[in-house]
Amino acid sequence: MKVLQILPELNSGGVERGTLEVARRLVADGHEAVVVSNGGRMVAELERRGARHVQMPVHRKRLGTLLQVGRLRRLLEAERPDVLHIRSRAPGWVAWLAWRKIPAATRPRLVSTVHGFYSVNVYSAVMTRGERVIAVSESVRDYVLKNYPRVAPERLTVIHRGVAPEEFPRGFTPDAAWLARWREERPELAGRKTILLPGRITRWKGHEDLLRLIAGLRAAGVDAHGVVAGETHAHKRAFDDELRGLAATLGVAERVSWLGHRADVREVMAVCDVTCSLSREPEAFGRVSLEALALGRPVVGYDHGGVAEQLRAVFPAGCVATGDEAALLDRTRALLAGSAGPGPIPREFTLDAMCGATLAVYRDLLASPRG
Repeated sequence: MKVLQILPELNSGGVERGTLEVARRLVADGHEAVVVSNGGRMVAELERRGARHVQMPVHRKRLGTLLQVGRLRRLLEAERPDVLHIRSRAPGWVAWLAWRKIPAATRPRLVSTVHGFYSVNVYSAVMTRGERVIAVSESVRDYVLKNYPRVAPERLTVIHRGVAPEEFPRGFTPDAAWLARWREERPELAGRKTILLPGRITRWKGHEDLLRLIAGLRAAGVDAHGVVAGETHAHKRAFDDELRGLAATLGVAERVSWLGHRADVREVMAVCDVTCSLSREPEAFGRVSLEALALGRPVVGYDHGGVAEQLRAVFPAGCVATGDEAALLDRTRALLAGSAGPGPIPREFTLDAMCGATLAVYRDLLASPRG
């Protein structure tokens, strides 16, 4: 097979990682992988894995992006991929408009992945245009069926995002050199209970809840320290300032470490006592929490979306009613004091299963009659 995936950029995030992982699996299985995006820091890894990258400015959410339709159509006609896989809305519109201009007998088969709980409108509907539609969790599948009734259930396939057990082995400990650097860089963490919130700094991810949690733990006599691992987008600087102001108001400004973007989140999760998923809006899946669970680290998270699916399957003790900050405080205290860890990761939550199921969707679609 020759598969062309299209997404906005290749910098960081679940969509980007999933695209790279499927491309890597395609190449490993003897297929051809092409990715179209505006580029980013993950391009080098993509190409090192044997896939090809075509840079195209399909990342902006503006009408001008549609000027790329003709260019993409010409690329599709030149490359002749068997499958065109849409990963995001703005490039999805470019891809769909280019695809439908190609004669039905010669155009690639069309797959789309719904990676999130998108706003329900015409713009988002392009993510349901695939001949096959992949949902990254049962929660996302239910959301699509509820809000896009024209999508036949048989067109939908749930493929959970996956973790590679060999990359996130249970009981993993960072090497001595990493630990030495960490202790040197973060002396404020020594001897304290560390609560990690990984993820980009944006309003819906629950950073305010983390700050109040740290304040509550401190008031309860727990020597707790918050760790925030995630970058702040240039357009989110004002919110970043708000968070630091809230930390000062709560009296925990010196009890929170802001790490920025980290390429070593696995190591950070391994040395922190509890990892949090506190998004006030449901995560479509939330793979970072699954990675922490795979390491055998306790996770506390709000009981909705894809994270709830993980916790119910692997670590029910970590589920907390969404927005219930009193319950969050009590549960986190219990996890810090206890020794119980998560159970094993089911196969459907593994990277091998995710990639295998995605390639199976491609094969099944190619074997089916054209509509």
